[in-house]
Amino acid sequence: MNESLPIRRAAASLLCALALAAPLTAPAQMPAGTAATADYVVALVNGEPIAASELRARLARIEVPANASLAERTALARQVLDQLIDEKVLLQWAADSGIRVDEAAIDAAEAEVARRNGLSVAELRARLPQAGLTPATLRANLRNELLLQRLREREASQARVSESEIDAYLRQHQAGADPTRTALELAQVLIAVPETASAEALARARQQAEEIAQRARAGEDFAALARRHSEAPEAANGGRLGLRSADRYPTLFWEAVRDLRPGDVAGPLRSGAGFHVLKVLTKRHVDLPEPTVTQTRVRHILLRASDEASQRAAIARLQAVRERIVSGQTSFDAAAREISEDASARDGGALGWATPGMFVPEFEEAMDALAPGQVSAPVVSRFGVHLIEVQERRTVERSPRELRDAVRSLLRERKADEALAERLREQRSRAYIEIREAPQ
Repeated sequence: MNESLPIRRAAASLLCALALAAPLTAPAQMPAGTAATADYVVALVNGEPIAASELRARLARIEVPANASLAERTALARQVLDQLIDEKVLLQWAADSGIRVDEAAIDAAEAEVARRNGLSVAELRARLPQAGLTPATLRANLRNELLLQRLREREASQARVSESEIDAYLRQHQAGADPTRTALELAQVLIAVPETASAEALARARQQAEEIAQRARAGEDFAALARRHSEAPEAANGGRLGLRSADRYPTLFWEAVRDLRPGDVAGPLRSGAGFHVLKVLTKRHVDLPEPTVTQTRVRHILLRASDEASQRAAIARLQAVRERIVSGQTSFDAAAREISEDASARDGGALGWATPGMFVPEFEEAMDALAPGQVSAPVVSRFGVHLIEVQERRTVERSPRELRDAVRSLLRERKADEALAERLREQRSRAYIEIREAPQ
């Protein structure tokens, strides 16, 4: 996939860093000899200009080594300009395709940027000059991000993944045992043995490790065993050694667990440090979904909106409702039953336990940003305007069906990326692009 494609799905969160960055230092990032302070047109895409200020702003978000050569800085500037041209081509295509973003959606995205930074919208706007931005440029950036997000969503919605493709993907990535492509997390109990230990002490340590291994295989809590018996530094953390590629574990450990499954116990293993008992916590190909998934129990209040005016009215109404909920004047359950226009109203807005990908991106992004007990600001989606409350979260093992669904989503995203890359190549080949030199 062409990494320059601006197909990010979390527009507000990405622009958060841009909006509240330290003051821009773009002139230092530009190639020497460039007119860094004056604004001028650096490229035209079908007659639409890309300004030097846009290029400087994008370059300012990239860390460049202080000792970078002029050639390296010039190459970076050209690469970033190429990204801006790609974005312009895609934005023009989105507009020609009839994709639109209304002001209410931009309002909601701006409010989300502010909320994630603990600011009001007014406070956010007051801080924008520190990043070389104005409210108008921030809103323009948000509009473009949302347009590109919706363009990508359209491509994803058209991607089709067959059951045979899922089967093939699982076969490919569940087979083999390449340690560089295996994500592995182990927990250990270490019974330390000094180098000068006597044969009797060595035998006692071996017996203790064997007893611990038997208890672990019988189903006893491994973390508790590690906290009680392990002499390794990570004992207080239940013996967890962290998720990493298998080749970053000692060869002794990888050879012992190569053919084991998550939940299995290996050992005792003898090393220079003593005797190790290992439990496999996670073992999967790096290109397979996580074996566990975080689910969110969530509820919402929905007001439907057919046009921009009704969206603004819904946002204002839900903002007032949110203030009443947060201040304790009413409960989320009662407000949902009273005003929500979704079928979930009769259940107090409850949507049950949700897994990633269940909701549209704009809803899911807002939901994921909330801690349990928090209520969102009004969120605009294609269905209307929502208030969202996260009730709790839990981590559960994926069922075989959920694993297949996760692979289906992964393959659909890949197909969408490939389709969008191909569309970009087509659109760019038809575009009139003129690169202009900096004025002397």
